[in-house]
Amino acid sequence: MYLTHSFMSDEKKYNSQKPLILAVEDHDDNLVLISYALDSFGCRFICQTDSTNTVVVAKEYQPDLILLDILLPSLSGIEVVRYLKQEPITCEIPVVAVTALASKEDKERILMAGFDAYLSKPYMIEELETIIRRLLCGKRNSQSAFELCRE
Repeated sequence: MYLTHSFMSDEKKYNSQKPLILAVEDHDDNLVLISYALDSFGCRFICQTDSTNTVVVAKEYQPDLILLDILLPSLSGIEVVRYLKQEPITCEIPVVAVTALASKEDKERILMAGFDAYLSKPYMIEELETIIRRLLCGKRNSQSAFELCRE
């Protein structure tokens, strides 16, 4: 399967104990920072700069979590999360809004759209780690849970 504007961590599907995270961000610098953070957390990851294929990628790879920017050039993150939550195969995947929209009204609107968590830019890596840990440790299928959850 060819993924336009996507890249995947080297470990791909080899280590099923490490969680797989799909990150969708249209700014390359932000995407590189996210990929470094995910790698340091011990995660496998898929990164995309275009939201057009996000639902297809989520169906194909079944990530443990999705980090999704809101202000994207093609489909907005809000549109994407609505599609994800309508699909039986992707509706249980936790989705985190990672956005520059930082007002209280924006946060409420984003969470009401179906996101499981909200992270405003700029953020500290520790904040990202806390949200990922909370959402992955709370998943029903904890067999593939995040290495950080192991105490």
